[in-house]
Amino acid sequence: MSTPCFNIAAVERDTGLSKDVLRMWERRYGFPTPDRDAHGERLYPGDQVERLRLIKRLMDQGHRPGKLMACPLDALAELSPRRASNSDAPLPGPSDDELEALLALVKQHDGQAYSQALQQRLARQGLQSFVQYTIAPLTQRVGQAWEEGRFAVFEEHLFTELTKRVLRQAIAALPTVSRSPRVLLTSVPDEQHVLGLLMVEALLCLEGAECIPLGTQMPLVEIARAAAAHRADIVALSFSVAFPARQLPGLLQQLGELLPADCTLWVGGAGARKASEGERQRVLLTLDDALAALSAWRQAPTVASPD
Repeated sequence: MSTPCFNIAAVERDTGLSKDVLRMWERRYGFPTPDRDAHGERLYPGDQVERLRLIKRLMDQGHRPGKLMACPLDALAELSPRRASNSDAPLPGPSDDELEALLALVKQHDGQAYSQALQQRLARQGLQSFVQYTIAPLTQRVGQAWEEGRFAVFEEHLFTELTKRVLRQAIAALPTVSRSPRVLLTSVPDEQHVLGLLMVEALLCLEGAECIPLGTQMPLVEIARAAAAHRADIVALSFSVAFPARQLPGLLQQLGELLPADCTLWVGGAGARKASEGERQRVLLTLDDALAALSAWRQAPTVASPD
C-alpha cells in the first residue's frame, strides 16, 4: 500500500503551520523532507505530517521548535501527555458518565447516535444548562484527549462539526428580540475554534442580546469595520488554549485602537488568561463571566450625549 502524501497547502490547513514556516524549517533544520511531484511541487508523506502536528501542538504548549526537531518521535509523544497531566486546570464539574458516553460515540464514529444523544440532552436540560453543563465540559474533555493523543484530528473535527450543528439549530429556534447590547462575535486570524463563540452566542441570545456572528479568523481591520457598520456595543472574541499567548497583548491593543470609541471588547476562552482588563476591555474566562458582564453592561449608567 502506498503512503499517502499531501501538498503544502493541505499540510498548512491540517497542522496550522504556515507555508513559510514549513519551508524555513526545511532549510534550517532539515525537516520536514518532502518529496516532489512531476511539477516540482512539495509532497509531504503522512508520517511527516503527523510529526508536524505533534511539533505544532508542543509549540503551542511553550516548547521551542529547535529543540523539538532534535527529539525522536517517541520522545515527542511523551512530552504532550506529561504537559497535559500536569495541567492546573481541572475538568469542569463532577465526573459524568453521560458525558463519557457521548465521547465514546464520537470515538466509535457514530455521528448519528451522537447527534441524537445531544438533542435528547438539550431537550432535557434546556439550552442554558445544556451549554454550561454538557457542551462546555465536553469541549474541554475533547481538547484534553486531543492533547494526550487519545483523539485523532478527524475525531476532534467530527465532534466540532456535529456539535456546531446542534448549537446553531438551537440558537435559530430562539425567538427574535431587539434588546441591547448588540454583540459582534468572531475570532482573529489563526484562531479557528468556533465552539466557544457559539456557546457565548447561545447564552447571550437567551438573555435577549442581539448577536451578530461573523464566524472565525477575521482580520482586525475587518472586525473594526464590521463593528462600525453594525453599530456594535460589544465585540466578543474567543481564544482557545492553542492560540500563542505572546501575541495576545499586542493584538488586543491594536484592535482596541481600531474599534469605535464607544465599543467594548470582550476577550474570552481558555486562551484569554494572558489578557488584561482595561477601561474598554473585559476578560471572560468562563461562561458565567459572560453572563455577569452582560448584566453589568446593562446596569451601567448611560452617558447622555451633549446637546
